[in-house]
Amino acid sequence: MATILRDLSYRYQWLYDAIARLAALSVGGEARFRQLALENLTLDGETKVLDLCCGSGQTTQFLVQYSQDVTGLDASPLSLERAKKNVPSANYVEAFAESMPFGDCHFDLVHSSVAMHEMQPVQLRQIFQEVHRVLKPGGVFTLVDFHRPTNLLFWPGLAVFLWLFETETAWKLIETDLGSLLAEVGFQADNSEGSQQPKLYAGGSIQVIQVQKSLVKSHLDAL
Repeated sequence: MATILRDLSYRYQWLYDAIARLAALSVGGEARFRQLALENLTLDGETKVLDLCCGSGQTTQFLVQYSQDVTGLDASPLSLERAKKNVPSANYVEAFAESMPFGDCHFDLVHSSVAMHEMQPVQLRQIFQEVHRVLKPGGVFTLVDFHRPTNLLFWPGLAVFLWLFETETAWKLIETDLGSLLAEVGFQADNSEGSQQPKLYAGGSIQVIQVQKSLVKSHLDAL
């Protein structure tokens, strides 16, 4: 069930932006937060990028600094109208993340910023399967979202934030092993350690995951 503050934050962009900037202070500010999931990635002007659940373009504005081929996808017409005004250089598509209107092997990079916590567990699997489908072999899926804090000092702040601005799906996500779920869908680690465990920030309350679609066709691709 959505809270009143959550509804207000989505209705008024100035309120959403203020909340986002305040929450991002734990990792050094909004600019760093929006680019956490892009660290150690090689992007150029021709990299085909999908900003999944792009909202009003808060992260899209950073993605267009790396690539001239950025597409934002969101199910909210209001958010997309705002995104078009905020970042006119990107392309935009109105659609659900679990049923994307793109062909197979279309993007080099799919990025999601604090959006997966809004999804039910069944939706998460469907979305990850769709991301795997639209990525090119060797393509990367990267996301940043909430995580169960590993430092007890960060629990009160996260709990209050989720209680005021999020729904029960956010609580479910912080108890979900996203790395294992992504591996089940067919993704592999995109790091030298070969680990799909997330990188944690802000006392473990924020996680960043980078995974890759295999260059070799698997049985999952044929399903």
